Amino acid sequence: MAVLNVNLTRIESMNMKKSLKTAERGHKLLKDKLDELIKKLLDLVKQNQILRKKVDKMLENAYQNFMLAEAVISEEFLAEALIIPKKSIEIDVGEKSIMSVKIPKYEICINEENANNAVYGFAYTTSELDMAINSFSNVTDELLKLAENEKAIDLISQEIEKTRRRVNALENVVIPNYKDTIKYIGMKLSENERANTARLMKVKEIITKEV
Repeated sequence: MAVLNVNLTRIESMNMKKSLKTAERGHKLLKDKLDELIKKLLDLVKQNQILRKKVDKMLENAYQNFMLAEAVISEEFLAEALIIPKKSIEIDVGEKSIMSVKIPKYEICINEENANNAVYGFAYTTSELDMAINSFSNVTDELLKLAENEKAIDLISQEIEKTRRRVNALENVVIPNYKDTIKYIGMKLSENERANTARLMKVKEIITKEV
């Protein structure tokens, strides 16, 4: 029995019962949150598996196109074509909430001034290089989605572990301690009442004999 260090009074017993109800209510809310987090995590894991296969396939295709471009363009001309990019992009990092968990949201921002230009010089290039560059451009959005998804999985996993520890603490420590303490206070109050009753009866007996 784990009994908290409290005053053995009826008021303290009432306070402990209120704390017990609060703890039980909190336990239920956290348990519901844990269940929803686990469901969300499983959904994200399924999405991640599909997205990763898609990205792997797109990257494979992009590298194949680039290898084909390397085969038909000299190394010198290829380096010259790619050395100075004609388009710039930035990654804008925002935020979204999943079950009160803050998840980063990534978005590509293309330099509007050069948005319609090619990403490399046209000198000595071929359609094979066009295909390769387009392939890499197309996979960028999917890579960001994959990164965002995997970060969400990581953060939600951490939240699940944290919530599980709180649920276990309430279920196995806090709530049992409150119950044991309430029971102990009740036992002690009953013992005191019986002792007081016994003393009163003894006093009454003494008074009766004297009379």
